[in-house]
Amino acid sequence: MSLTLATLLPGLLLLVLGLPLVLGHSGYAAVLKAFPRSPLATYVLFSTGAAWFLYGIWHLSPADFGEYRKILFFAFAAIAALSFKCVPDFLAVRGGCVLVLMAAMPLLDAAYMEYDKPQRLLLVSFVYLALALAVWLGAQPWRMRDFLSWLFARPGRARLVGSAVAAYGAVLSVVAFSY
Repeated sequence: MSLTLATLLPGLLLLVLGLPLVLGHSGYAAVLKAFPRSPLATYVLFSTGAAWFLYGIWHLSPADFGEYRKILFFAFAAIAALSFKCVPDFLAVRGGCVLVLMAAMPLLDAAYMEYDKPQRLLLVSFVYLALALAVWLGAQPWRMRDFLSWLFARPGRARLVGSAVAAYGAVLSVVAFSY
């Protein structure tokens, strides 16, 4: 993946997530409030994250426990399948966290050793912040529900947070074309 694409994709994602909050779209607010326990989001996000993770397990090199990839693959596949039955609460949040964790590597790989492009640090800083947030929310997914309750408790908060998210997305989108 090129550095331009690796910077543009998160920028556009942040714009898509932030602009409806800025515009005060009530349907978007309802979707966000329902997201942590949404069955549709659970199936889409967790299944996609599990599939991507299992793909990574299947393609492990011998240096990375590749000799045991079949055992690891089937063990993690069983864990993923049993997650839908045993821990269905906030599985959408955990699925989103898995996707963030899996997407971080290609994004960071694109910026690796690009020391002559200091604007790459805008991407790298965002990715590391997203990684820290994904680890924290993966361990405590109910915090997403608490954050969304806080976000929509006062009307101005959603617009302010949406403005910050969309502004950073715009900055990343513009920076993507400066490499």
